[in-house]
Amino acid sequence: MKYAVRTILDARAELAEGPFWDEEDQHLYWVNINAGEMHRCDPSPGTDTLVTAGQKVGAAVLDREGNFIAAGEKGFFRLSSEGGAPEEIASPETDNPDSRFNDGKCDPAGRFWAGTMSLSRTTGTAALYCLDEKGAVSRRVEGVTVSNGLAWDLKRSLMFYIDTPTKCVVAFSYNMENGEISSPRIAFSTPPELGSPDGMTIDDEGMLWIAFYRGACVARWNPESGEMLEQVGIPAPHVTSCCFGGKDRATLFVTTARQGMDPEGLEEYPEAGGIFAFEPGVSGASSYRYRG
Repeated sequence: MKYAVRTILDARAELAEGPFWDEEDQHLYWVNINAGEMHRCDPSPGTDTLVTAGQKVGAAVLDREGNFIAAGEKGFFRLSSEGGAPEEIASPETDNPDSRFNDGKCDPAGRFWAGTMSLSRTTGTAALYCLDEKGAVSRRVEGVTVSNGLAWDLKRSLMFYIDTPTKCVVAFSYNMENGEISSPRIAFSTPPELGSPDGMTIDDEGMLWIAFYRGACVARWNPESGEMLEQVGIPAPHVTSCCFGGKDRATLFVTTARQGMDPEGLEEYPEAGGIFAFEPGVSGASSYRYRG
């Protein structure tokens, strides 16, 4: 099936990531990681505003008051949507100079999950953390290299997770009441020729949508069979993440990056680093606010 992929914002960001659709104000939030920016985009006119944090920001969500809760270089912080000085919550990675926080999102109960990545890509030195509703941080998965996509199934009994270099999607048993995860297993592997699996979301039919860095696409997968159902081309080689939003959450918003691209690549993909969207014919998961 062909989809009408359109440009929402010609942001030309170095590393756009972490799309978050807020149903309360009907805006798309996203981060430009290396610039330390949190953005608020109105997709209809394509307008965008930002606040800066003074540090790299791997992921950001909103809390119940509309402030940013973010995973920065070494830990979690709160920042007013109007800007100002960040308020530190917890910094569990200050003793690891080879790491920064990367992708993250809230689970259906409002806990904020975010993981780190090894800047040197040293295998197994990063981790996945959880910031609970009381503001406590715990390390949940160790031995990670580049922590990335997260999604929870429709029954809220599984958590899907991507550690990018493995090119696998892992399924954990998930207890929504207390946030415990257990019994990890490989749900499926992605083919190397498709690129590197990055951010991820899930639709209302239980199928996963995965962004592929160096793959110029997002792809839809059946997590039970491991079958790739669809592949949708995006006009940027480095596709970083995706989320559902818009009316009835029927639009898939897609973030991309232009880091490391040479002049020839930028000529071929002039809108790399932009925000794109299309209607996939199915609605999908909400972006949840932090409930701490």
